[in-house]
Amino acid sequence: MAFEVAVFGGGVIGLAIALELRSRGAMVQVYSQNSQAAAGRVAAGMLAPQSEGIEVGPMLDLGLRSRSLYASWTQQIEQLSGQDSGYWPCGILVPLSDAANRDRYPHPAESPGQWLSPADLRDFQPALRSDLIGGWWFPQEGQVDSRRALYPALRAAAIASGVILHEGVALQELVVAGDRLQSAATNQGPVQADAYVLATGAWSGDWLQLPVYPVKGQMFSLQAHPDLLRHVLFGERAYIVPRRDGLIVVGATVEVTAGFSTGNTAGPLQGLMAEAIALVPALADCPLVETWWGYRPATPDEWPILGQGPAENLFLATGHYRNGMLLAPITAQLLADQILDHRTDPLLHAFRYDRFSSHDSSTHQPLPALAGLSASTSQ
Repeated sequence: MAFEVAVFGGGVIGLAIALELRSRGAMVQVYSQNSQAAAGRVAAGMLAPQSEGIEVGPMLDLGLRSRSLYASWTQQIEQLSGQDSGYWPCGILVPLSDAANRDRYPHPAESPGQWLSPADLRDFQPALRSDLIGGWWFPQEGQVDSRRALYPALRAAAIASGVILHEGVALQELVVAGDRLQSAATNQGPVQADAYVLATGAWSGDWLQLPVYPVKGQMFSLQAHPDLLRHVLFGERAYIVPRRDGLIVVGATVEVTAGFSTGNTAGPLQGLMAEAIALVPALADCPLVETWWGYRPATPDEWPILGQGPAENLFLATGHYRNGMLLAPITAQLLADQILDHRTDPLLHAFRYDRFSSHDSSTHQPLPALAGLSASTSQ
């Protein structure tokens, strides 16, 4: 009998893990309560470990490794699905108005950035405001159109590879026997497998007392001429992501206290629009196409939770916060190595689920050895 894995979470992370496991011969079933709510369906899709200013260390290493996998990963998805993945290594430009921010950006030897003077910046991207002090150009970064292309292509690729998807399945309890997870109780009956993956995104805090919580983000899109913007702009207070067809995605608010509140709201969107227009004045004349919102799965240190959990056959892949799209390929690779080959990459140590137990106990409670907790929602 083939090794069987149950993946809870039908977003980009869950599907990426499922596809990788299936490509290595495992039998995989994915259970999702509502895949429409997955963060990957609403993300702008920037692949920006350097442009985001991630500090040198394990998180940057994880991001750079994942970025290097993107071309081959999306090629596999396109071959299996017959659909465009929306991957575009177009480079990312970081325009700056404050000189104090210039040294925030990492420049590893294998991926150096280029500083552009104000004159070079205007030549590089004429639509930018005229009073910027310069900017960083990161040619190895890029984007993926997750909303319109990657998510549907990844889902189709998983199905084509033999992954079985179940929608409308709510995880209710984790049933433990000794050091192993024996089964998972759901609203549609028990699920049994050799191994289990919890990839439920912003809803992961419902389980094992994981310190994962939603950070709401609101976004909007505009329609412009395809020549208006040539590259992704990672601004100091907004990012602007032009697609090849001229659609421009602008994001995103960071609403830590909003919880799972639904809907777009006028104030945050007004502020986001003002920031985008201040950076690229011509956007003021572009028609508004759409507004939407989503929930980033955040942790106290803004790093993901990856690897084996508190049971020997339970594995965690959640808390990716802003970087779920970027980290999908490396998450899938590292989890599949651990689940199927019993190989744990040393990098995973920095992302262990129990790292929070050493924090100030007034803020973070130690995680239990294993707990089955009731929950009303999961991704």
